[in-house]
Amino acid sequence: MSADQLTTTITDLYRSLGDRQAFDAHLHPDLTFWESDADGLLSGLGALDDLRDRRATRTAGSPPIAVVPEHLHADAWGDIGLVRYVLRARFADARPDECFRVTDVLRREAGTWRIVHHHAEAVR
Repeated sequence: MSADQLTTTITDLYRSLGDRQAFDAHLHPDLTFWESDADGLLSGLGALDDLRDRRATRTAGSPPIAVVPEHLHADAWGDIGLVRYVLRARFADARPDECFRVTDVLRREAGTWRIVHHHAEAVR
């Protein structure tokens, strides 16, 4: 059952993309994360907001029409979970899909799974 809850959490996370408050509700405030376009390990929602702002100034073209996790594989050990998946961004124009290999570590607190570490690597 917990593995299903983990994949549902990740699916819900990306369904809420575009609604920062709803998206961030899936994240622990002190999360750590690696992103392909960041210089090093980042920590906390403030650092995530800074990264989002930098991305907004660099973005060329229209945003993706869909961002979908695929090939989810989840494991849970008590209140700790691990989800690995491919994240695919699709565009309306001629740009090819962008894909990322993702690993998320989640912790369950008060019955709710939240991401405590996120690692995303662009697949070239």
